[in-house]
Amino acid sequence: MKNSIAVIAASLTLTGFASIGCTNSASDKVATAQENVTQAKTDLDKANADYLADVENYRKESSEKIAANEKSIAEFNERISNEKAEARVAYKKKIADLEKKNTDMKKRLDDYKTDSKDDWQKFKAEFNHDMDELGNAFRDLTVKNVK
Repeated sequence: MKNSIAVIAASLTLTGFASIGCTNSASDKVATAQENVTQAKTDLDKANADYLADVENYRKESSEKIAANEKSIAEFNERISNEKAEARVAYKKKIADLEKKNTDMKKRLDDYKTDSKDDWQKFKAEFNHDMDELGNAFRDLTVKNVK
């Protein structure tokens, strides 16, 4: 009888220690998980802020390029006023095409919604390519080909 009481007491003591050990371990795990969630949220907030800053900087830079294109168009219009009528008509048509492309680029930039980073990277790559082509077209127009 003494042995069975001692065995039961020992079992209860070991169970109590095991429960306390598991409780501490579980609470530690919960605390660690909460810290990880807090850190992940902080990292996500920082990444989103960086993404939005990138979008805003890119929009500003692109708007400046578009404004420079508009200035080039105005300057070129002034320069061609001294050209022959035939040349002026041809230049006016080219200028109108470039103005339309420039306006379309501005509209594309203004209409872009910041939905996802993957879409942003694709948009940015396509927009850069199109802006480079437009810039080359402006340079080609302003170069005077003398024969």
